[in-house]
Amino acid sequence: MTVTYSSKVANASFFSFHRLLLRWRGSIYKLLYREFALFVLLYSVLSVVYRLVLSDQQKRLFEKLSLYCDKYAEQIPVTFVLGFYVTLVVNRWWNQFLNLPWPDRLMFHISSCVQGKDEYGRLLRRTLVRYVNLTSLLIFRSVSTAVCKRFPTMDHVVEAGFMTPEERKVFNDIRSPHLKYWIPMVWFANLASKARQEGRIQDSIDLQNILNEMNRFRTWCATLFGYDWVGIPLVYTQVVTLAVYTFFCACLISRQFLDPAQCYPGHDLDFYVPVFTLLQFFFYSGWLKVAEQLINPFGEDDDDFEANWIIDRNLQVSLLAVDEMHMNLPHMTKDVYWNDCDARPPYTLAAADSCIPSFLGSTTDMGSISFMLLFYFETRFKFYNKKLVLGRVRRLLSVQEPPDLRPPRPIFKRHSSDATGSFFPDFRCSFHDGSYISTSASSPSSSSSSSLVRSDVPHFPFQAQRRCRRRGSALLLGHAPNPRRHLVHAAGGQQQPSVPRNVALRLLPTIRGQSAVDR
Repeated sequence: MTVTYSSKVANASFFSFHRLLLRWRGSIYKLLYREFALFVLLYSVLSVVYRLVLSDQQKRLFEKLSLYCDKYAEQIPVTFVLGFYVTLVVNRWWNQFLNLPWPDRLMFHISSCVQGKDEYGRLLRRTLVRYVNLTSLLIFRSVSTAVCKRFPTMDHVVEAGFMTPEERKVFNDIRSPHLKYWIPMVWFANLASKARQEGRIQDSIDLQNILNEMNRFRTWCATLFGYDWVGIPLVYTQVVTLAVYTFFCACLISRQFLDPAQCYPGHDLDFYVPVFTLLQFFFYSGWLKVAEQLINPFGEDDDDFEANWIIDRNLQVSLLAVDEMHMNLPHMTKDVYWNDCDARPPYTLAAADSCIPSFLGSTTDMGSISFMLLFYFETRFKFYNKKLVLGRVRRLLSVQEPPDLRPPRPIFKRHSSDATGSFFPDFRCSFHDGSYISTSASSPSSSSSSSLVRSDVPHFPFQAQRRCRRRGSALLLGHAPNPRRHLVHAAGGQQQPSVPRNVALRLLPTIRGQSAVDR
């Protein structure tokens, strides 16, 4: 049934996908070889008749018909109609797979919430999961041809153990013109309520959870029944099928190689075999065959769902979970990482390349020295490149440079004692030895100048520079053209050596009062 090839394409290697072209089961060759052989046969017959049977006058009429078909056959919107139809069919096919009924969640709740290791408790749990599997079986019998062949009558259902003879008698006594897949769900709900009254289900919340999962399972079954009931409109399927086959019927005549002596446009050569026409038939007809195979995934095609396997698996797993595994727990022991707070499972040599460091975010390296230096040099390059180009243009036009392109100059301001904050923003310069330099804002009652503080460096004030246009941006100290201007000795006004390259300089986003008025 389902053709699985995931392991063959686990790694994208040379010729990995090409090897799939050589498979027969589930392939396009298996679906299309009959139609393809028929198309080649009809094309060959028309070609032989045109070349050997028709007279010259009849050939001219055939050539006119061929040119006419070639002109108007391309107006059939095969690609648009077929592409939209196949997309609709594939989405519908995948949604049906997502709504296949799986009892796993329900059997977990039953195994953990329905108490009792005695015979009655075991009977109660097994009966509940048997009703669940009976519901899915009744649905699969109504939508899947493979399941219907396996269980053609209710006698086969009773013989398979999904239903007891007494339950079948009650089932047959219920008169309803509709599909009676919902009857086992009613039995399930009533039996769960009885278990709650008897104390087998100790809490009403547990009963509610079981019934909610039962309703989820019933919704899956009803969805499959709805997909089987309401399909893709027949008119759309007919339009697509007629469009494809009409187009290729016209191609049988329009794609014939005509006599080159007649000098028809596009018929300069006579190749006998229409290679690209055959490829076009292969692709378009194969596209249609994909839709024909997936429109009902509960048939017996190669890629249809394994409904019989699903029935077997669900029954075996659910009975095992609620019976033999009910409260059957292994002995608890300390794990191998009991005294290790950093658990690191080992790798084999084959999987050593999979051991990679944790991902900490794409902006992790933005605070490193290398990134800040790169940002610094890129900013300076852009600024001076812009200044150079625009300066030449303005000199050519005799226009004065605007203030934003002029070199930054020192700005000295005296703040009054009633200023609300420091004039300077807060800087911090960290060194490798753990010490740092920072600008500490003075109190409103003192002087407004800020100072750099370090134990082994003399106190010196910052010289105010217009070197920042945005608040809170991270910049290197020395963003101005000459970094040595930034550090001025407090006593004599002499320049101090510039800050080394291994110093991490950050502009903290905390700005007090009117500290950014001139930045």
